Amino acid sequence: MKSTLVKKQTQLVDSIMQEFRQAEQLGEPELESRLTQLITDFYEDSQPSQAREVTILLSDIRGFSAMSERYETSQIVSMLNHYFSKMNEIILKYDGVIDKYMGDAIMALFGVPEQSPDDAHRAITCAVEMQNAMDEVNSENKAQGLPELFMGIGINSDIVSAGQVGSHLHNEYTVIGDGVNLASRIESHSLRGQILISDYTYQKVKDVVQVGDINEVRVKGKSEKVQLYEITATNWQDTMTVPRREIRNSLRVNFDTDFPFQVIENEEVQPGIYFGYAKDISYSGIFAFIKQPLDVLTEIKLSLSLSLLGGETRDIYGKIKSIRETDGGYGCGMYRIHFTG
Repeated sequence: MKSTLVKKQTQLVDSIMQEFRQAEQLGEPELESRLTQLITDFYEDSQPSQAREVTILLSDIRGFSAMSERYETSQIVSMLNHYFSKMNEIILKYDGVIDKYMGDAIMALFGVPEQSPDDAHRAITCAVEMQNAMDEVNSENKAQGLPELFMGIGINSDIVSAGQVGSHLHNEYTVIGDGVNLASRIESHSLRGQILISDYTYQKVKDVVQVGDINEVRVKGKSEKVQLYEITATNWQDTMTVPRREIRNSLRVNFDTDFPFQVIENEEVQPGIYFGYAKDISYSGIFAFIKQPLDVLTEIKLSLSLSLLGGETRDIYGKIKSIRETDGGYGCGMYRIHFTG
């Protein structure tokens, strides 16, 4: 394999030199076009598309869009660069490959260019260290008068198609397939500070991780519910725990009021309007009675008339954290709703 690659590299250099020898006859535009095509052909030939198992890690900053509206562009860029720098350092430490940035999101791969039996283990441990590193990131943000950042992470392992994707104008080595889509769906269900993994990934690492909540959720493209595990610690190589980012014991205030809400599916607010009854409120969420059956981790958009704040009605985004069923019939229960934005 290596000798074949060296041979192809030698052929590429020879071809480039031949084109340069014809530079005067070709002209600069034609020469540039030919060189671009030669290099593109080399990459496509040396890294052919192939099916392979990888572990995909997707991370995303919670509430970043709303944050971007409150700060100057230069502050946002500075904050992101510092965040990316620290996360990249950790990903590379565990031999991960940064596939791409998508706004404030990072997609990293474990298992390319070479597969290893510990790909999933490295991805999980990497994720735990990334969550711990947020203390350092936020310490720097605080020193610069910038807000704290909170990150959610989703991880999935699957067989995907890996190879060069694009055209002669721009192409990149990446992975595509259902496994990538599922990793994205898992990440979207994570709360700030959480690491959620698929059942397939869990089966690979269950002997070296500790998990908290196990939830079944519906995701786009899957007819059956998907089981998700929350990582709380890893014992692979060294023991590391995931820091608790949520405000577990924040002051709760009695808050008796009705509120309308809509369910969010695939990042779109659905047209149906339902109603709940809030019993108390805290900095991080509300406790409410709802008759509509909802799954844990369902995302909703709710409108609250905050009488404590002068009666102003605000749209708030949240996620169902837990459910305590009551005797009111199917779906009736007390729902713990965590604010997400």
